Amino acid sequence: MSGDRGPTPEEEATGRAWQLLCELVLDNVRRREVSDTLGLSFGRIKALRRIAVHPMLTMGELAALLGIDAPATTVAVDDLETRGLVERRPHPTDRRAKVVVATTRGTSMARQAQAILNRPPERLAALPPGDVAELLRILGGMSDGEAAGEPD
Repeated sequence: MSGDRGPTPEEEATGRAWQLLCELVLDNVRRREVSDTLGLSFGRIKALRRIAVHPMLTMGELAALLGIDAPATTVAVDDLETRGLVERRPHPTDRRAKVVVATTRGTSMARQAQAILNRPPERLAALPPGDVAELLRILGGMSDGEAAGEPD
């Protein structure tokens, strides 16, 4: 911001662009669809997707990926394990640690969740091809070069 004078027109435009991007990307309707389809909270689905993508995660690694503490991670993994979606196994090199792996059913559910989340919102899918190309150009110029394979 430009001091006490309030935002400049450019700052206001940038802020509005950010608000619109957030509305499009942080699609709570899509999160509800995933939860309703799979019968799990979105937090559990997020954990399951991380486990399926990163096999052999320790509980600490999973907690770090999810941005939650160890007790919350244990509760989430306990629930997923009770549902037959993940298993705890001995760590291959550290007998004091356990790793979490997705079961076949858990991997299938994670893929189903990812397919729903990867489906573009109707507003984006309805854009003319030229607008999509321009949006890709703009977003590509802002990208940090990492693949966005794990949206929340």
